[in-house]
Amino acid sequence: MAAAVKSALPIVLVCGEDDLAVKQRARQLYQQWCTEVGGMDHEIIDAGAATGSEALRALAKLREALQTLPFFGSAKVVWFQNCTFLVEEGPGAPQAVTASLVSLADELKALRWNDLRLLISAGKVDRRRTFYKTLDKIGSVEAYAGLSVEDRDWADQAEACVQQELRALKKTMSEEALGELVAAVGPNLRQLRTETEKVTLFVGDRTSIGLDDVLAVVSRNKQARAFALGDALGDRDLPKLLRCLDAEVWEMRLDSQKTPIGILYGLIAKVRVLLLLKELLRLRLVKPEPDYARFKAQLPGVPTNLLPEDKRYNPLAMNSYVLFKALPQARQYSSEELVRAMDLLLACNQRLVSSGLDKVAVLQQTLVQIVGTSPTKRPSR
Repeated sequence: MAAAVKSALPIVLVCGEDDLAVKQRARQLYQQWCTEVGGMDHEIIDAGAATGSEALRALAKLREALQTLPFFGSAKVVWFQNCTFLVEEGPGAPQAVTASLVSLADELKALRWNDLRLLISAGKVDRRRTFYKTLDKIGSVEAYAGLSVEDRDWADQAEACVQQELRALKKTMSEEALGELVAAVGPNLRQLRTETEKVTLFVGDRTSIGLDDVLAVVSRNKQARAFALGDALGDRDLPKLLRCLDAEVWEMRLDSQKTPIGILYGLIAKVRVLLLLKELLRLRLVKPEPDYARFKAQLPGVPTNLLPEDKRYNPLAMNSYVLFKALPQARQYSSEELVRAMDLLLACNQRLVSSGLDKVAVLQQTLVQIVGTSPTKRPSR
């Protein structure tokens, strides 16, 4: 959350990946400025641009607005709204736009700001740009960052965001439903708000939202859909596991960022979670509670000095709902089987990197070796 800016500053850039927070803060600041300076000559310029030509036209309108004195002699507020070309890529990339922004930066430094204020709102911006550095030097920058899986507490922040939306809509949601929603959407504040609104519309006049409601209507993002492969492995359901692998392979053909190695690393992460959870249960640091709220309440009591600092190996750094869902899955395997699974995945990694074998076939063979017989035919250990 960005700190509030003093209203006396003549230039403010409000930016960040949390677009709702950016829009709310920019509108609040614009209304505050208009009230403070009075007058009726204020301007809002749409700075959304899909092409370089549109970006240049928006910049021309901004120059004109800054050079036009207020008609009634009072101060003037200009809002350059929803700017889309301050990022590294996109319509800001053409040389003409870059040159125009550099020129505008020089003009802003030379302007007299006694009767003028400029507000710019934008999404993610490139901080290396001359234009950004100028705004940061002669004005103020408020940044509203989005969530990332790299944030240790992203799930807690996501849950707080949903709870805030629910309070505004006068609804409540069970702990398990909230955990499922956050796990399905991931660290995307905009989609979290959208999906929260969707599920509240689905329940209608009911004030409480349960797990079935979330499962019925909430869309799962790419990251959450990828969890399906790990869940099938955890469930020890071989037919489902191979179907999920087929779906991942199909998506890999459409998405160049998806690779067999990436799929493998997701499986390694899943087995690691099962191993860590198995150890927590063995040491009786957590109990296998069937209720999510009671399970989650145990986690703050786990001694942190017994856990590794690296969050990849620290179960408390994981989404608590994902950990909860892995409880019954951990009982599908013995500790020895999970250690063997890690060995098999390591061998799979070596074969994917160093051999000319069909990569999908290598993954399939490894998964069959890990899962073995159906869990319904073997005792849980």
